[in-house]
Amino acid sequence: MQRTLSEISYTTDETAMAAMAKALGHPVRLRILRLLAGETCCFTGELTGLIPMAQSTISQHLKALKEAGLIQGEIDPPKVKYCIDRENWKRAQTLFGEFFASEKSGGCGC
Repeated sequence: MQRTLSEISYTTDETAMAAMAKALGHPVRLRILRLLAGETCCFTGELTGLIPMAQSTISQHLKALKEAGLIQGEIDPPKVKYCIDRENWKRAQTLFGEFFASEKSGGCGC
């Protein structure tokens, strides 16, 4: 009898990586991260000037990145500013680096 996904235990690292990978799964989010990584902070209004999308769409992408822990936001009325969450950014680099480095030689022969 096979176990369902909800019956399987995952490590904290696996759960975190899955959330980060999901957040990284859209090109707009990758663009946002690239822009934020090059700055100390960035206001959402500035992002709409760099990414030709509606503010509401940018906000939804920012929300997904924030929920994954890759960015952090701060309210500075009337704007919200976002920047890379440096601690989680380093964690993502470590987790994904270890994950991709763990490939065994030989594999399935494909």
